[in-house]
Amino acid sequence: MTASSYERELKGILSGREDVLQRVTKTCSDDEREDYWSIKNKPFIVTRAAASLGVDIIALRGDISFPLEVKSSIKRVIRTSCNSGRETEQAENFIEMCSQSGVLPVYAFRLKGTRGDSWRIFTLDMEPPKGIAGYIHNRLPKLRQTPKGNYVMEWDEGMPLASFIRYLSS
Repeated sequence: MTASSYERELKGILSGREDVLQRVTKTCSDDEREDYWSIKNKPFIVTRAAASLGVDIIALRGDISFPLEVKSSIKRVIRTSCNSGRETEQAENFIEMCSQSGVLPVYAFRLKGTRGDSWRIFTLDMEPPKGIAGYIHNRLPKLRQTPKGNYVMEWDEGMPLASFIRYLSS
């Protein structure tokens, strides 16, 4: 699958599309499957965005909306320094945009070749937004930053997407 395929997959999940939910939950535990399917109660309108802004998709709903940057890898760790710092600059811009507008920045990391819930959710360490977005920000794991200022996303440290969906749907 290509990067845009994972963006479409996440878009389908957050939109509550049954065909996508059936496909992605085939190897999930019963609890994960139930959590994923809870999105049907409160789905998002999800649109793809211009990646040059550091945002791949935007999820919109009456009570919460957020931009998402989607990453995928066969490795359990993604370091922003791997692309000559371009992704580090992109993350800094993402923080600035979200801070100015008071929205929650979200990173979604899809680990390729994984059974069960293969998605993990993160946010960036910044002043929490107001309201429900701030509560969610405080619960989400933050991307780690190295002493040189590069960001590190460790899949094992992220919040499973199933848990994130359950939290947003309750």
